[in-house]
Amino acid sequence: MDKERIKGTAQKAAGAVKEAAGKVTGNTKLEYEGKADKVEGEVRNVAGKAKDAVRDAVKDAENRKN
Repeated sequence: MDKERIKGTAQKAAGAVKEAAGKVTGNTKLEYEGKADKVEGEVRNVAGKAKDAVRDAVKDAENRKN
């Protein structure tokens, strides 16, 4: 599993906590920062999945050569 996927998942979780804290306290800035962190985390997660897919495809191609 690519490190970006792990970082992305952690960032999404932290963003969800930040967003919830902003909602509870009425702090819209904190709420929107949390939403932005969740989106950035999802982007990292998708990038990590793409890296994993490329890595797997390369391994498959190498195995077929042999």
